[in-house]
Amino acid sequence: MPAVTAEAVATVGTFDGVHRGHRFLVERVMEEAHRRQSLSMVVTFDRPPSSLFGREKPRLTTLDDKLRLLQSTGIDIVVVLQFDQTMARLSAYQFMELLRDKFHVSCMIIGFNNRFGRRNDIPETLFDYVGYGRQLGVDVMEAPPYGALPSDGLSSSLIRNHLLAGHIAEANRLLGYPYTLSGTIAHGYHVGTLLGFPTANLIVDAHRLVPMAGVYAVRCRLSDADTTIDGMMNIGTRPTFGTHEQTLEVNLFATLGDLYGQHLEVSFVDRLRAEQTFSSPEALAHQLALDKEESLMKLRSTHTQPPSEGRGS
Repeated sequence: MPAVTAEAVATVGTFDGVHRGHRFLVERVMEEAHRRQSLSMVVTFDRPPSSLFGREKPRLTTLDDKLRLLQSTGIDIVVVLQFDQTMARLSAYQFMELLRDKFHVSCMIIGFNNRFGRRNDIPETLFDYVGYGRQLGVDVMEAPPYGALPSDGLSSSLIRNHLLAGHIAEANRLLGYPYTLSGTIAHGYHVGTLLGFPTANLIVDAHRLVPMAGVYAVRCRLSDADTTIDGMMNIGTRPTFGTHEQTLEVNLFATLGDLYGQHLEVSFVDRLRAEQTFSSPEALAHQLALDKEESLMKLRSTHTQPPSEGRGS
C-alpha cells in the first residue's frame, strides 16, 4: 500500500456488495474532497468485523470484487485494514487517531446510521465522534440518508434477505447491478447432459451468499471473454434423482467445448420457479425446455449489465 502524504477525506465501512447506498456515500466523500482539494478515501477491512466474533454472514462480495467495485466509483484511494483482535480492541478515538496519523485523514464522513467503536459496552454516537475529532483535529460529519431509500431502508442485510427469498429483481435494484456469483467449473453428476441440457457445475467461495433454491435466468461470462452468454441456473439438491448436497448448475445457451477448470461469472436476472420433484426424467426434461423459453424471454426484456470494472461478483 503506497504511503498517503496528502490530506484525505475518508469514510469507513465494510461495504459488502457496494450497493447504491454505499456509492451514494462515496460520492459525498469525493464531493467534499474536491471542495477541500484533498484526496478522497474509502477505508474498509479484509474481512467483515462480525466474522471475528462468530457472527459470520454470507457475503455479497469477495474482497477482490469489493475492491474492484469501489475503485470503479472513481475514489482516489481504497485502504484495506486487517481486522484482527488488535484492531477490534481499538476504541473509536484510537481508530480515528490511527487514520489521522497513518493516512492523513483530516475529515471523516460517517455513513447515515453507521457507527463504529464501543466504550464500556455502550455504543458510541455521532456526537462522540465529533468530540473525538475536535481533540484530534479531524472534522467529522454525517452523510445525509440516501434519497431513494425504500420504506424499510437500504442495507447489505436487506439485500441478503431478498436474495435468500429469491427476490432477484429487488436485490438487483438495491445493488444497482445484477447479483453475481463467480467460481470454477467442475465435474458434476452429468444428469443434465443425459436430459439434453448439459450443465456447468459451479464451485463458489464458501463465504458467498447463494440465493434461494430454484431455477434462474442468468447471464454468464468466462474469465477470458468480453461477451456474455445467456443461460439458466438451477440451485438445489436435484430431488428428482434423490437427495444430494446443494449444487449450482448452469445450462449455457451456447456450445463452448470443454469448460472444466475455467472461471465463470454468473449474473442473476430473475427467478423462474422453485425447485421441484418430477415424476420422471422425461417430465423434468419437458419442464427444462419450458424454463429455457422463459429464460430467453426474461433475458431479452432485461438489458442490465454488471459494472465493467467490478461485475458485482
